[in-house]
Amino acid sequence: MKTFNKSMVAALVLATTAMGAQASSWENESKDAWIDGKAETVLLMNTNLNNFDINTDVKNGKVVLTGKVDSDLDKELAEELILSLDGVTSVDNELTVVKNVDTKNKKMKSDSTESDLTDAKITTVITTRFLFNSEVGGTDIDVDTDKGVVTLSGTVGSDAEKQLAVKIAKNAEDVRDVVDNLTIVAE
Repeated sequence: MKTFNKSMVAALVLATTAMGAQASSWENESKDAWIDGKAETVLLMNTNLNNFDINTDVKNGKVVLTGKVDSDLDKELAEELILSLDGVTSVDNELTVVKNVDTKNKKMKSDSTESDLTDAKITTVITTRFLFNSEVGGTDIDVDTDKGVVTLSGTVGSDAEKQLAVKIAKNAEDVRDVVDNLTIVAE
């Protein structure tokens, strides 16, 4: 009988360990799915990138980007946008640059392009943070960025929501200043 009890205890310990590992695996998979959804959204929200040409895969917080983009700047922008997301531990950027022979792109100066890239990143990051924050009506707020200065316009439901929106914008990386043109509309 003692051998039977020891066997039962051993079986229970193994089963509990296996269930714990399975639950941990499920948690990791759901976190990765959440990160993947945020990554797809942040790429969709950026008007400089064609998110239909970019694929994201997430494993344990590491995001792998595959697909194609038009320039090295677009490749860098995609990586920066994904790195800015909560929960992302690293980015493996395997995007392929397909050189676009557009004459308009050839005439652009690198300084203004870099500034535009940073502004686009700021706008996308703030817009995404608004959309993922349940306390801010992200679809009613317009975010414009010029040389690191963010202008918020649109409507919010309360002074607290307005203050939170401004705080989120000010806390984004590379933001120099925030201009608050938000209007409070009681719902």
